Amino acid sequence: MIRHTVVFTLRHESGSAEEADFLSAAKILADIPGVEAFEQLRQVSPKADFAFGFSMEFANSEAYQFYNDHPHHVAFVRDRWVPEVLRFQEIDYAAL
Repeated sequence: MIRHTVVFTLRHESGSAEEADFLSAAKILADIPGVEAFEQLRQVSPKADFAFGFSMEFANSEAYQFYNDHPHHVAFVRDRWVPEVLRFQEIDYAAL
């Protein structure tokens, strides 16, 4: 199992229509075959300064690679992520 996580802050003002539109558009990632347990999360701890997180799971590295190469993911990263995300950190975990 691989758990893919990313925390990020958008360029958009908090609570804006642009922020809501980005989060809504990101739901297409959950429809990619192999994506399991997709979650959109709002960061609430004062210990971190990212605003949001996405988390999803994959059965194995092949499913994760399929996701990375899928046209919906590639287009989302190109058309939405790159222009709209101010900063991020991505971490991928494998169960011990």
